[in-house]
Amino acid sequence: MKSARGAPGGRDAMRMMQKMGMKMDQISDVSAVIIKTASKDIVIDEPSVTVINMQGQTMYQIAGGRVSEAQLQQSVQPVASDADAQLVAQQTGKSVEASRKALIDAGGDLAKAILSLKGSS
Repeated sequence: MKSARGAPGGRDAMRMMQKMGMKMDQISDVSAVIIKTASKDIVIDEPSVTVINMQGQTMYQIAGGRVSEAQLQQSVQPVASDADAQLVAQQTGKSVEASRKALIDAGGDLAKAILSLKGSS
């Protein structure tokens, strides 16, 4: 049976795909698909996902769903150099380790680290 446009109908299409070694399966109960890139996450909620196996390759077809994008937050842990930690320790009279922790808490800002340690005396 052919469709109105002359293309094979559903059953004929399935037979042709089987002859070509192509297998399609629907994945049920998919709640979300997340595509992670270097700069953002693309989230597709409640999509229809089909797995297509053809000639040893597996492909995933994602259709429909609500799409949202989230920019990734670049979380950079501040690093306190030995020289900075020693300078803060000299200025405040605190230990180098306490000075290093204060520097990290202050995001590497020497003045904030000194003031926080002097304020906690």
